[in-house]
Amino acid sequence: MHIEEIFRTEHGRILATLIRVLGDFDVAEEALQEAFEVALEQWPAAGMPDNPVAWLIGTARHKAIDRLRRRARLAQKQDEIARHLELLAEEEEAPVPEDRLRLIFTCCHPALATEAQVALTLRTLGGLSTEEIARAFLVPASTMAQRIVRAKAKIRAARIPYQVPLDDALTERLEAVMVVVYLVFNEGYAASFGDRLVRHELCDQAIRLGRMLVELLPSRAESKGLLALMLLHDARRETRLDGAGDIVLLEDQD
Repeated sequence: MHIEEIFRTEHGRILATLIRVLGDFDVAEEALQEAFEVALEQWPAAGMPDNPVAWLIGTARHKAIDRLRRRARLAQKQDEIARHLELLAEEEEAPVPEDRLRLIFTCCHPALATEAQVALTLRTLGGLSTEEIARAFLVPASTMAQRIVRAKAKIRAARIPYQVPLDDALTERLEAVMVVVYLVFNEGYAASFGDRLVRHELCDQAIRLGRMLVELLPSRAESKGLLALMLLHDARRETRLDGAGDIVLLEDQD
């Protein structure tokens, strides 16, 4: 598996763990980016570690600790974060399955605007860059960047908890998460703007998120139903358009 493939497939899993450990979206993202840069430098010569995910989490955590220490020295607040740094050093490097659930429920919190939920979900769990998300939704990268920044600021200001909802709220919140996932898929399957009817990258991301929900919530029939619906539609994706790019009616599709 290549480094780029690990970044794409494991980005959400690693970032979710780092956010839990570090308690901050931006610090976690910066640390993960630094860890991947180190991997790009070291792995081609030294070889890929036996457990690349744990290696990346550990490297990112150490990068974050170094960054926090530098900030503390500049702000002269070493005593205030000393204990926090000790706790970071004690955290396990293995990802926890619930981390991704915590992250998607945080990204899809009802306190955030729907467009912000979609953008933040694709950025964190989908591993797409701000530029990729902006291109997919045909908005300037600066607009999408501000959308993501405001979403993160709202999470901090509203103190949105980084946790999976309790049983009595899980069903309602899961519905909101599935709405976001299906919005991503629907925009990919029948784009509401632009010169392409189908945006394959969005369909693929939505299906990957749907598989993740089924994996992490295997007892929930709703997530299985959503995944089945997306796979059913996706199976027809290549037959929906003819050679000229025109829509083919359902009864004429092969």
